[in-house]
Amino acid sequence: MPLNNLNAEQLSAASCQKGHNLIIASAGTGKTSTIVGRIAYMLNSGISPSKILLLTFTNKAASEMITRVAKYFGQATAKEIVAGTFHSVSYKLLKELNIPLTLKQPNELKTLFKSVYEKRVFMDRNSSSPYDGGYLYDMYSLYLNSNNNQSFMEWIKEKNSEHELYSLIYDDVVLEFNELKKTYGYASFDDLLTRMLEVLNSEDESEILKFEEILVDEYQDTNPLQSKILDGFRPKSLFCVGDYDQSIYAFNGSDISIISTFTQKYQGASVFTLNKNYRSTRLILELANKVIQNNVRIYDKALEVVRKEGFYLPKLLVFDESFGQYDYIAQNIKKSTTPHNEIAIIYRNNSTADGIEATLREYGIPSKRKGGNSFFDAKEVKVILDVVFLLVNPNDMMAFIHTLEYGKGIGKTISKEIFEALLKLGNGDIHQGLLHPDTEIKNPFNTAQVKNIQLGLFDDFFELGSVRRFKDLDFEEGFLSNPVLKHPKLNVDGAIYIYSFYRLLKELKRIKLPASLIEHIHKSDFFGHIKETISKKRATLKDGNIDESMQFESKQRIDRKVALLKNLSTHYSNTQKFINSMVLGGSEMSQGDGVNLLSVHASKGLEFIEVYIIDLADGRFPNRKLMSKGGSLDEERRLFYVAVTRAKDILYLSYAKYDKIKKQDYVPSIFLKEAGLVKS
Repeated sequence: MPLNNLNAEQLSAASCQKGHNLIIASAGTGKTSTIVGRIAYMLNSGISPSKILLLTFTNKAASEMITRVAKYFGQATAKEIVAGTFHSVSYKLLKELNIPLTLKQPNELKTLFKSVYEKRVFMDRNSSSPYDGGYLYDMYSLYLNSNNNQSFMEWIKEKNSEHELYSLIYDDVVLEFNELKKTYGYASFDDLLTRMLEVLNSEDESEILKFEEILVDEYQDTNPLQSKILDGFRPKSLFCVGDYDQSIYAFNGSDISIISTFTQKYQGASVFTLNKNYRSTRLILELANKVIQNNVRIYDKALEVVRKEGFYLPKLLVFDESFGQYDYIAQNIKKSTTPHNEIAIIYRNNSTADGIEATLREYGIPSKRKGGNSFFDAKEVKVILDVVFLLVNPNDMMAFIHTLEYGKGIGKTISKEIFEALLKLGNGDIHQGLLHPDTEIKNPFNTAQVKNIQLGLFDDFFELGSVRRFKDLDFEEGFLSNPVLKHPKLNVDGAIYIYSFYRLLKELKRIKLPASLIEHIHKSDFFGHIKETISKKRATLKDGNIDESMQFESKQRIDRKVALLKNLSTHYSNTQKFINSMVLGGSEMSQGDGVNLLSVHASKGLEFIEVYIIDLADGRFPNRKLMSKGGSLDEERRLFYVAVTRAKDILYLSYAKYDKIKKQDYVPSIFLKEAGLVKS
């Protein structure tokens, strides 16, 4: 049984009395085993598995824990446990409550948000320019997760008083954005949590919302919205596991005060500490502790190293310039006997990863990068998924906008206007509007004029164009007669692009398997145009010229990404299930094999035999720029602690004194001084 494998500290925590329990589990102290042990204890105590809720930082972590439970209690029992991230659990529970949701990825909704924002004009300005649409979207997301019952306008003013002047327009953009989401049934990841909280705070007495035990992993990274959801469940017993020294998500709304004030918030709460480290050698752990002790101690802990073997002294590598650093590390890895997948190169800033990734490739060393641009954020992947989205949900406005905006001269605003026109022409069905439009409707566009200076709203004069301008093009008659072609700003290239989409949609309507859908999309003229556009943009030099070899390589990379997406889709026979999996799990899926290139945030929860922490120069790590924008040295120190404690046996720390590209000199990080590796 899981409880038999626990040490005395872990067993004491896992078998504690019901109530409010906080377990301080430092890096490598067996928190996963303790959580699994707690679930086993609950099941052995007679609690129904359906009355246990496990909330984790990633769905992968939840899956691993449930798999462990299944080994002892069987698949049937383990599957009844409600487990996953706050977002995935909220999605599941809201669906069970029959609350309609069409979940959309953040970047897709950001496109919708921008289309609303772009209609605004800021007449009055001060020394601080208005936030752009994308940044305002991110700010609104942060507001939802971190505000303390303030309005968005109040929160904006608190963050930056100079933006109070624009707050009325900001607020109106958000209002229209939310109305559009409501109209089309869209839900962002943030909406999953806010709607979950609304349900929990309502009079809903549904049995599926009542849990005997709620377990929370990575509790130190809980944000105020998630904390409110926990309170909303009103659990009979709460089992929170975390480590304040590993709280590194303040930029994303997490609040370290949630874990630090646990005993004040929950009177009579019990605190357990796991002190035995099973991961790192004594020398590595001593270095990590020497640095992190410079932060204020919230809960006392004294880590004890269990491992007796391992005598590799953490090594500092100092280089004259940055490329020398990357070259040496690549050569060192080339000679290392450690398997590539057990080696990690960890960095504070994603820009750092480009240099080391290119150098590893030069030496023929395979690598995989996580914590930068996700595979699912690649434009070529997103547009294919959007086309598939439109087959599942014809009226998915966001998927439509994102798909059509690649047409020359179209863009987000015209895409949205065409969408609304097709909706009218199809009597509420986009497919019908495109393939079989109601030609009795002569003007499907909204030509009403809007002028509101205070809210920044202006509409151009809208005069219908003639379809005759496209009569010489090789269009099917059924398409040429579509009133949507009357849009005055639609040019010939845009019309040809829409026609290629029209032909593709007709073809895809008879295909069912996700893999076949992706293959047909990939081979279509429609996607060929997109591939040409994307590859050309990626190959455009600063002087405006196009590097043909770069474009050729870009096209090859696009084809490889599509091949990978098709491979992922072969595991599904149902298009809806495939889409759901891509949306909920996309950010956690990775590709390839080799040396792990990881941002510190992406390295969280992982461990490796051999670890390199690079660019440990003051200004880069700690990142002084981010500190000046609201970060803190304490947070940067926790990031360093997390990076160091990923190493099991071998640890290298490095920095370069000079960066050739930036033409900038650097001094060693303060953390190297605190570790005693360089003189103060």
